[in-house]
Amino acid sequence: MKKIKIVADSSCDLFSLERTELATAPMKVSTAERSFTDDPSLNVAEMVDYLYGYKGRSKSSCPNTSDWLEAFGDADEIYCVTITSGLSGSFNSASVAKNIYEKEHTGSRVAVFDSLSAGPEMTLIIRKIEDYISQGMQFDEITESVKEYMEGTGLIFMLKSLRNFANNGRVSPIVAKIVGIAGLCIVGKASEEGTLEPMHKCRGERRSLETLVQSLQAEGFRSGRVSIGHCENESAALELKAMIEKKFGNVEIEIHKFRGLCSFYAEKGGVLIGFEKN
Repeated sequence: MKKIKIVADSSCDLFSLERTELATAPMKVSTAERSFTDDPSLNVAEMVDYLYGYKGRSKSSCPNTSDWLEAFGDADEIYCVTITSGLSGSFNSASVAKNIYEKEHTGSRVAVFDSLSAGPEMTLIIRKIEDYISQGMQFDEITESVKEYMEGTGLIFMLKSLRNFANNGRVSPIVAKIVGIAGLCIVGKASEEGTLEPMHKCRGERRSLETLVQSLQAEGFRSGRVSIGHCENESAALELKAMIEKKFGNVEIEIHKFRGLCSFYAEKGGVLIGFEKN
């Protein structure tokens, strides 16, 4: 009986699945003084608190080829999902690992998907792959079906700080400082190219959550699955869940805490929403 496995980098925020084996290749977060590996042993809250008080530069790094090969293990079929190539080299590293693995494991097959996103949208993709596997679909059919499914998913976000994005050169330090001083929240989305695209500046969390619900509708959501991830802001996630249920009714919503990588970029209070478009 063939062994089937789903593999992702740790920005997917999952540790396990109910019906299919899941392995994650760890992302890393580091400063000049400390390094954090985004594996199950990471104390995410402690990392977030440390970075909040840290005054120097911080950065993230993607899994290397060896990390991916270790995660692949000895499976016959592997479905690999990575954080967007627009922000990370994870997809390229996983693609190199795929070529090595298939050469060293004759007959094994690896599909690598660039999510063009992160966190909750990756969670939706992984759960859909698990659905396809459970339905008994074959490798090529799953691969094509996942590509089609990814065209109908999206990601929107609310961020209360852009400090770590500025530290990584993703946004202007001046813009990040203005957001922090003015007490603004940034509401945006993952673009088609896999970059983060700010859309609105909102004052206050309540207004930001209302804007997220409006953005869901504008981006094509009507019903289906929604995945909400948060960095130490469960109250906002629960409030958002209630608002979405009231607005749309026929929805399937899950809430989860971020692992290390998404916590690093979303920072304390940040919320990301993955959703299916209709």
